[in-house]
Amino acid sequence: MTSTNVATRSVKRVVKGMPTSDGAGVKLTRVIGQPQLPDLDPFLMLDEFGTDKAEDYIAGFPDHPHRGFETVTYMLDGRMRHRDNHGNEGVLVPGSVQWMTAGRGLVHSEMPEQQEGRMRGFQLWLNLPARDKMTAPKYQEFGPERIPTATPAKGVTARVIAGQVAGIAGPILQPATDPTYLDLAIEPGAQFVQALPPDCAAFLYVFEGALQVGTDPGTSPVRTHELAVLSEGGEIRLKGLTAGADGMSARAILVAGRPLREPVAKYGPFVMNTREELQQAFSDFQNGKF
Repeated sequence: MTSTNVATRSVKRVVKGMPTSDGAGVKLTRVIGQPQLPDLDPFLMLDEFGTDKAEDYIAGFPDHPHRGFETVTYMLDGRMRHRDNHGNEGVLVPGSVQWMTAGRGLVHSEMPEQQEGRMRGFQLWLNLPARDKMTAPKYQEFGPERIPTATPAKGVTARVIAGQVAGIAGPILQPATDPTYLDLAIEPGAQFVQALPPDCAAFLYVFEGALQVGTDPGTSPVRTHELAVLSEGGEIRLKGLTAGADGMSARAILVAGRPLREPVAKYGPFVMNTREELQQAFSDFQNGKF
């Protein structure tokens, strides 16, 4: 049961992603980090990638640096190999998650581990607070078997990457931003209620079907490839409207995190707090200090 005095989140605005390319020409859709939505503190970027055409992804993301933030890669379909200059290497398979803290800096690559077939998933960038920007790089990486699934209501399943649903906790922990990251499947007519910390920024990105946010029947649906920026509050209520590709459920990711409310200085693969720190990042990279 839900307390009647809990503030319910509504849709502040709806944003559609922009087609772009990154890496060595990988085609993707940029949802956060584009002119309509430059950022959503603490979130810096959200890319959706999804294609059956190998030529859209085969060139991958050759060696490139990062400093000062975190990348979260969630694979739905396909296989991607990552390597870095600290000796870390692994393969992301469908349903797996890599939460990489770049910290003070690393150089890594993300390359397809396939020559054909579907490649689909998301990459999210989260900012780090000033105190953690120069921490040692690290990974939290989990295969699909280690991402728990909750069934909080009839017709609703949630893969819990970070946060908690119906007493089931995801494996990812990050005290700085206290994130929630859920992969939701909601059948038409089914309803899902999720408590979120009231001080957290939150968004819903629908990638199959359509969902209604809130209980007002006049509310416009959030449709496939739309991101809903959510208002402040304590909980979100979702209702399934139309099913996705499986003919059963709408699919969406629900993400929340505590804003850092710090100055942001960013350029390409570096995200710091001041212009001087950005210049130092470029200098350190050019001098092989990553």
